[in-house]
This record gives sequence, C-alpha cells and structure tokens, in this order.
Amino acid sequence: MSLKYKTLLIGLYLALAFIAMPLRAQVLPLEQKNTIGADWLVQESGEKQLVPYTAGLHTNFNAIHQWVSINPAQPFVIGFTAKKGECLFLNNQLIFIADSASNYTINLAKYTKQVQPVNRKFLLTVWHPAQQPDISTFQNKTLEPDKQQQAAKSTYSVKLREYVNQNAFILFMLLVGLIYGSLKTSYPADFNSVFRLSSFIRTNTLEEGFLAKPISTWSSVLFVLAFSISFALLIAAIHTNIQHIRLFNRLFPVSEADITTKIIFYTVAIFLFILIKYFFLRVMAFIFGLEQVVQLQYREFLRTILFLSIFLPLVMLLYLALNMEMPETVLLISNLAVSFMLAFTMLRVFVTVNKKAPVLNLHLFSYLCATEVIPLVIILKLIVFNF
Repeated sequence: MSLKYKTLLIGLYLALAFIAMPLRAQVLPLEQKNTIGADWLVQESGEKQLVPYTAGLHTNFNAIHQWVSINPAQPFVIGFTAKKGECLFLNNQLIFIADSASNYTINLAKYTKQVQPVNRKFLLTVWHPAQQPDISTFQNKTLEPDKQQQAAKSTYSVKLREYVNQNAFILFMLLVGLIYGSLKTSYPADFNSVFRLSSFIRTNTLEEGFLAKPISTWSSVLFVLAFSISFALLIAAIHTNIQHIRLFNRLFPVSEADITTKIIFYTVAIFLFILIKYFFLRVMAFIFGLEQVVQLQYREFLRTILFLSIFLPLVMLLYLALNMEMPETVLLISNLAVSFMLAFTMLRVFVTVNKKAPVLNLHLFSYLCATEVIPLVIILKLIVFNF
C-alpha cells in the first residue's frame, strides 16, 4: 500500500474518532427534584450570602439551610430525627414544629401551594431555638407502591387523613357525651329548653331557662363547652395533617404530631369567640344605636348553635367510620355540615330580630350584615374554603 493511501486511511480513522467523541462524552446531570441532598448551607455573621456548611467548622449555628427542587405533582417525603422545639421552614414559612424528641416523616410537596419558589427552588430551613439541629439524620423516604400510585393519580385529590392520635377523637367524643349526660341529669329544665323542638320553634322561650342570662350559670358554660369541643373535633377532621387554619398556625404554631393539642386549641378559640361575640355586639350596637336588639340577637345566636350542636357528634361518627374508605365524601359532608350550621344560625337571627324590628330597615340591615354576615364569610373562609 502506497504512502498516499496510508495517509488517507489514517485521516479517515481520525475523522471518525473525532465525530464519535460527542457520543461518548459525559452526559450532564439533570436537576434532581424531590430529593434532599448533603449540600447544606449556613449564614455566617455579617454575611448576606449563604455559605456551604462544614460539619467540623460550623458548630454554633441554630439554622441550617438547603435549596431543594420540588415537583408538586410527586411526593417529597423525608425522614429525620428532631429535638423538641425543632422547626422546619420552607421559604421562611413555618411548616413543622416537633413537640417532642422523636423520629418524624413529612411530605414537603404538599406545602408548595402555600409558598412561592425562588428561581424554581425552595429554601428548606432546619432551626432550633437553643441548639444546632442534627441534619445528618435527614434522608429521603420512599412511599409504599400503593401510596405512590394514589399520589400520582391527581395533584388535586383530597389529602389522606393520617392522624398520629386517632383515639383522641373518640376520647373527646366521650367527654362530650359525659357533659351532655350530666346536663340532662343535673339541669333537666335547661336541657329541655335547648333541645326540645317545640321550644326551639317558639321565640318567647328565649326568656326561659339559662337563656334569660346567657353565659352566667354553670349549665350555660357546660352547654357552650360541649359545643366548642364538638365543633373543634369537626374542624380538626376537616383540616387534616397541618391543614388547620393558616391564620391560627401563624399566630400559634401547633404541631401536626399532636392532634390532642389541636383539638384543645380549637376548643379554647371557639369558646372565647362565643364570649367575645357578646361584647362585639354591644360595641356595634352602640355605634349603630341599636342597643335594644343585642340581648335578643345574642340569645338567638346562642340557642341556635347549641341546638344544632347535637348533630355534630353524628358527623364525627361518620368521619371515624368512613374516612379511610371515602375521604372525599366525608370531607364534603363535613364542610356542608359546618356551612349549614353557620348559615342557618345567621338566617335564624335575621328572622328573630325581624319580629322585633323590620330588617328591611336599611340601618338595621347594615348592622346585621356587620355583625352576622361578614363574620360568617370570614369563618367559612378560614374553615371550609381554606384549601
């Protein structure tokens, strides 16, 4: 073979090798979504930018951060060991607080609707008020195959109700039953004045029993307490996991690991709301010059919610029996029960006040809208339309 052909053959080999090089080049790694890594960051004193965290060097930081990419359509479940009081933030929004030193599992994907990404990423922050969190325990968790299929069906599906302490519902329902039993035994006249249908229909019964002086006797306090617990159970059932009222969660963070704490918190909030409503009515009536309707309005409000509260335990029984099999249906029934109770109470107040003074009077109608309609809309927004 001549030198000319050898040179041509070598050139062809070199050309083919050059063309094939891109095919053998290393593929750039794709951005990993829904995966927690080891690239933790800290903010040193006086610095505005986050710097990489070094285990042996950064030993006095209470807050440690990591940028994560989250696909809301897929679950992002992480497991970790947290000290009591340890908190998780997503873009500086509180999403978790540990009520005790234990192992926890949390799905970060469900909180992406509450916060906005920064450059398509979210800043995950682990913070403890007194000591440095142990970030070495953070790792990805894989869901069981059936749960993965259920999570992939729809991003708008109803969230699974997975309470850590399901027995709390039963215990509080037993407490409600004991309160009603003691009221029927110790205060039969007051009990009948509230739950007898004939008394509920007639307006003149507002002057009878404890309704003559609401929230001034032990029986009235027990009636309101039973209603507060029943309503708190229903709210806790509607707002699963950390889905409870966002406004309350920002003011008073409640751990999703302790359903008992949630129920007690809601009970106190509802009980105080009923008490504060009377003083709110007094103030608004003074502004509108309608002091004569305050007693009638508050008595009707109290009587209606107490009468309807007897049906709330039935909704809770439905929740405990069918929640795992039909979560969408149970959620719909719970929301309808809350909406009906609040809306019917408002209409009942309008009808009762109309018997004393015509509601078509623009002045009185404006007063009722300020004291009944607007609070109703706010409560429904917080409880029912909070998704």
